[in-house]
Amino acid sequence: MITTDITLFIQIVNMVVLMFLLNGVLYKPIKNILKERSEKLRGMQENISKFEKNAKLRQEEVDAKMAKAAGKAKAALDSARAEAQAVGDAKLAAIRAEADTAKEAKLAELRAQIESARTSLRSNLDGFAADMASKILGRSL
Repeated sequence: MITTDITLFIQIVNMVVLMFLLNGVLYKPIKNILKERSEKLRGMQENISKFEKNAKLRQEEVDAKMAKAAGKAKAALDSARAEAQAVGDAKLAAIRAEADTAKEAKLAELRAQIESARTSLRSNLDGFAADMASKILGRSL
């Protein structure tokens, strides 16, 4: 059984003193350490969020610059294509014109040759007719 003598009060005082000592030596420093740790973690989280925002902004800037550069490259490629197409069309037109003039010259030359052959054949037509008739009849005319 519990007796209420002086040792009970000494134990109670002992417990109160032990609570104050443990609170001052053990609990408060641990609470301070935990508080500092939570503040440090909160600061780190804020830094992380700032770095993530900065990284996102940088990525957006890089993406915008890449899109702009891609647009410029596409425009340069399109203009180069258009220029090459124009140059090719001009060369093709020049080649066609040259071929047409060469064709007309050859046709004129062929017409002249045909006409000269026709006139020479017409001039010799009577002689050919006589030769053919003599060959067919088997005697000279």
